[in-house]
Amino acid sequence: MLFLALTACGRGEGPQQGMGPGGAMPPAEVGVITAQPQAVPLSKELVGRLAPFRTADVRARVPGVVQRRVYEEGADVREGQVLFTIDPAELQAQTGASRAALAQAEATYANARAAADRARRLAPSQFISRSDLDNALAAERSAAAAVQQARAALSSSSISLGYSTVRAPISGRAGRAQVTEGALVGQGTATLLTTIDQIDPLYANFSISIAELDQLRRAQSEGEPGDRDVQVVLPDGTVHAERGSLDFEGSTVDPATGAVSMRARLANPDRRLLPGTFVTVRATLGLQRNVFLIPQAAVQRDAQSAYVLVVGADNKVVRKDITADRAQGPNWVVEKGLAPGDRVIVSGLQKAQPGAPVKASAWQPEAAPAKAAAPAAKG
Repeated sequence: MLFLALTACGRGEGPQQGMGPGGAMPPAEVGVITAQPQAVPLSKELVGRLAPFRTADVRARVPGVVQRRVYEEGADVREGQVLFTIDPAELQAQTGASRAALAQAEATYANARAAADRARRLAPSQFISRSDLDNALAAERSAAAAVQQARAALSSSSISLGYSTVRAPISGRAGRAQVTEGALVGQGTATLLTTIDQIDPLYANFSISIAELDQLRRAQSEGEPGDRDVQVVLPDGTVHAERGSLDFEGSTVDPATGAVSMRARLANPDRRLLPGTFVTVRATLGLQRNVFLIPQAAVQRDAQSAYVLVVGADNKVVRKDITADRAQGPNWVVEKGLAPGDRVIVSGLQKAQPGAPVKASAWQPEAAPAKAAAPAAKG
């Protein structure tokens, strides 16, 4: 009975499920994309630091005692706005003395000129000696020079008196006052009173490696000026609304870091950005032409290099080493290693082996997860 049962079971066996004709496994199914070259913006994310557009140190240019701080610390000031007043009493006295000296010099000049004119009239009749004529003319010239010197002294005194009212040299945000009322300033050196930073616009300073600089120059030569801009991402992850533009490229390489300094200028109309803040700089530096955008799921790496698996003309898998050093969104930017029309495997990689045949179909990105179903009605 046992023998008959085994014989019956053996007769009922058919071909194993999934096997092809002759017992061979069918080719694995993979999803592929067709690689096509395109122009891609060259974007870099770099660490940068914000700096003021202009910085001015406000200093006491004349000696004296600070009478009053006029501005509000930390507030925006306009060019020419009064910031401090220095006691002008001594400077006013000097100006008065200079004005009196000028009046005296002008009176002396008037007398010398009258004497010289009289000597000129008497000289043709020889009622005056040649020596007296020369002395009169010399006195006139000396008096005229004294008038000019007195005028210059008065101008200098007036300028110094004007410096007793300290005004903002630029428009911007005034910092904390470095002196208080009653402080003696300007004794020997120009005492620092405060600092003004112009923060609209701002500079974003960052650096790139020399290899990235070469890549940047190639991209700039192939793109248009409109292809280059900068975005600033704040430490909390928000993106500054105003885009900036590159306006400086260093001409030397820092021997300590091997990097080149770069600078971007960006508007800051709402004064939200502050100098000294570390930010992420998203710099679009130009266009890269003839590169490929390959989904990140298709790119693999080993000790040798990055690579992708490609379906060849005979529907067999081929490995291709690539250069992919930069990601852009969900894709890798591949600069070298691929040819136009290559069918790159994106899905089914675990079943694809170099040299093995596969069945290729167009890869479809996975759809977003469906929303959770609504709870079932009670009852």
